[in-house]
Amino acid sequence: MCGRFSLAVSQADLFDEFGLPEVPFDYRPRYNIAPTQPVLALRLREGVPRLGFLRWGLIPHWAPGPATGSRLINARIETVASRPAFRDPLRWRRCLLLADGFYEWKREGSGSAPFRVRLPSARPFAFAGLWDRWRAPDSELVGSCAILTTRANDCIRPIHGRMPVILGDAATREAWLDPEVDTQSLLRRVDAVASALDLHAYPVSRLVNSPDNDSPECLEPL
Repeated sequence: MCGRFSLAVSQADLFDEFGLPEVPFDYRPRYNIAPTQPVLALRLREGVPRLGFLRWGLIPHWAPGPATGSRLINARIETVASRPAFRDPLRWRRCLLLADGFYEWKREGSGSAPFRVRLPSARPFAFAGLWDRWRAPDSELVGSCAILTTRANDCIRPIHGRMPVILGDAATREAWLDPEVDTQSLLRRVDAVASALDLHAYPVSRLVNSPDNDSPECLEPL
């Protein structure tokens, strides 16, 4: 699974990597992003990718309340097309969730040690995401999301058995956002891209164990 990640690069790096127009938005570096917190996402609006925030933990539009989202932070690629919470988002509401690294914990004896995983280039990247919109009793619309996960590739397998699906190039990101692309062939494509991706993992402080810690020290190698 993916339960924690970071996005601490500059706005300029985001604009450069994702080809975004240089417009102001409410962005600050985040070093230890946790479920239920806002995450930066790219979604198609009238055919154009638009930047905004979504709550991490997908709340289906038919859910009785927001607590459902805390159980739906990840969507497994093997079952995403059949689970009721994810079927419609997979078909109609795919998004890019922006990151520059994620954390995973390796079992060591009776405990576990945290590792940070990033691209060797340290550039920002995108997780394959799904989103939905839920209407609260006060009529507020809440946008929320989940991260697609798959079996760990050779880089991550020594640490953990699963990993988020990282979309490693602009063409794959564009295809993920396109609702006209067949979902089954798309899932095979993004799974192959993630499986072949070269990633760098290094141990970090147990500071990341608590979501209250959101500082540059979370990124530093031990």
